[in-house]
Amino acid sequence: MSVSDPIADMLTKIRNASAARHEKVDIMASRIKLEIVKILKTEGYIKNFKKIQTEGSNIIRIFLKYDEENDPVLHGMNKVSKPGRRVYSGYKEIPRVFNGYGTLIVSTSTGIITGKKAVEKQVGGELICTVW
Repeated sequence: MSVSDPIADMLTKIRNASAARHEKVDIMASRIKLEIVKILKTEGYIKNFKKIQTEGSNIIRIFLKYDEENDPVLHGMNKVSKPGRRVYSGYKEIPRVFNGYGTLIVSTSTGIITGKKAVEKQVGGELICTVW
């Protein structure tokens, strides 16, 4: 199976597993995906993650997080920049997600960081996805 947008595929797998109340989800590993998962962990959207080496492939196992009523902490994820339409923004025009309650993930020249850190560092870049 050929996936034209592996990041969108990763976001869909996480979103679907969270909606189905799964404990964990496995995705194929890449450096960009690992950085996005690290941001999801630091922002509190997932419990934990683990990089697993299997024969011939690397996998990131993501452990999903739920609240006391077993509702997902992760309410939604949307890809902003797509292969057919890349979306870039300077640090002054970086949008806020749900008036600051969500997280924007940005690919900058200093690495993949949140929108808040991009504004603090005064660097713009490609808007990858929004999480809330």
